[in-house]
Amino acid sequence: MKKVLVASPVRQKPAILKEFLWSLEHLETTGLAVEYAFIDDNDEESPLLRRFAAGRDAVRIFPGEARGAYHCDETTHHWREDLIWKVAAYKNRFIQMAHNEGFDFLFLVDSDLVLHPKTLVHLASLGKDIVSEVYWTTWQPGIIPLPQVWVADDYRLYHIKQGEELSREDIQGRISDLLRMLRRPGTYKVGGLGACTLISRRAISLGVSFGKICNLGLAGEDRHFCVRAAVLGLELYADTHYPPYHIYRESELTGLKAYKRQHFSEMSDDGSPGAGAVTAPARCAGPKGNRITLAMLVRNEADRYLERVLEQAVQYANNAVILDDASDDDTVAVCRRVLHSIPLTLVSNKEPSFGNEIVLRKQLWELAVGTDPDWILILDADEEFEDRAVWKLPALAANPETDVYLFRLYEKTNWSACSAPRTASATSTSCGTSSSFISSPTAGCGGPSSSGLTGTTSTSAPGRSASGARGSASA
Repeated sequence: MKKVLVASPVRQKPAILKEFLWSLEHLETTGLAVEYAFIDDNDEESPLLRRFAAGRDAVRIFPGEARGAYHCDETTHHWREDLIWKVAAYKNRFIQMAHNEGFDFLFLVDSDLVLHPKTLVHLASLGKDIVSEVYWTTWQPGIIPLPQVWVADDYRLYHIKQGEELSREDIQGRISDLLRMLRRPGTYKVGGLGACTLISRRAISLGVSFGKICNLGLAGEDRHFCVRAAVLGLELYADTHYPPYHIYRESELTGLKAYKRQHFSEMSDDGSPGAGAVTAPARCAGPKGNRITLAMLVRNEADRYLERVLEQAVQYANNAVILDDASDDDTVAVCRRVLHSIPLTLVSNKEPSFGNEIVLRKQLWELAVGTDPDWILILDADEEFEDRAVWKLPALAANPETDVYLFRLYEKTNWSACSAPRTASATSTSCGTSSSFISSPTAGCGGPSSSGLTGTTSTSAPGRSASGARGSASA
């Protein structure tokens, strides 16, 4: 049985720390002998840590220095240089403890994470010397969520060869490729990582450390750890199978209930820990989760907006269903090329049927339902969500209490003067809007209406809408 030391320096708001400790209590540890170590760096001794340790023989709590104010707000976290290296010293203390006591793994984890219950067992099974579980954070308001792993340097999110010159468009394309890859379940080699990291005994014996490298100008102890590890010949890996929930701001506690209901089989009625676990209510999505199936009807779209729309869609869709209405251009080739990274069902009609669109819409619906989906998002080839849909749509699909979302659709009527497709806002709205994301939990409860929508017709905006449904339903 492998020995694992789960360790964390703790200086945390009680509401966030409570959730972190709750997730540790629910970690699966099959085949592992797990011990816990915390350095309590709070201004006053944490009663939550003492409560976690009560009744457990394998928990140690060490006092921290508790000097130096640390400020985090609803915008970001504000780190001073002295605080960074104080935390580095704490982490090195854990490394030394794991080395001296013969642990097979050290699992260093930040105290503002809620871990998926399978995280530890899965990471230990990978056989990697250093591997982090990827999570996503909106580091600054108004930007898209980004991972806590990177390719190189301070936080470079794209690959580049020595001497290679890249345009701004090239760089953006490579960043998109990396983010798209990290949205897919897998284990990938990276150049930097941190905050949720499993370190092997071999890596520890080789001398990994969070100590400052005097001639390295990168900020943050994790970067110095990663550079030193690479010099020691160790490879760094990012795993994306079981992303934790990052409570970067206290306001993000509100989204935790949906995460718990999605990933934990037992939790309290109100989503809070310690209130008496009960079985979560039945999910419309069933046991497979909240996978999004993109369903799209296309005809001769290759030279318009299809590629752009699909490049965005592949970042949030788990699989795709495309019905091609006898295109005589490269539409099918574009679909296959852009969607190559996800499962694709592509059907091409021999003769066009756009004169009777309802027949096509019903055909598309039946194809989508045939994939046994959790959610169906029906999108036209000239409809594009805002950038934040990449993370917002999966978050909406994870909400167990909602079956229907409606989105505003903005129609651009002067297409000759526009370079962008129609844009749907990834914000839930009231009825009467023209774009929807709908759950149909029981078979036979309805399919697309005569307008081609899934049980909804728009009265407020022109044009066909983007729509979606969850669960199996027949047309």
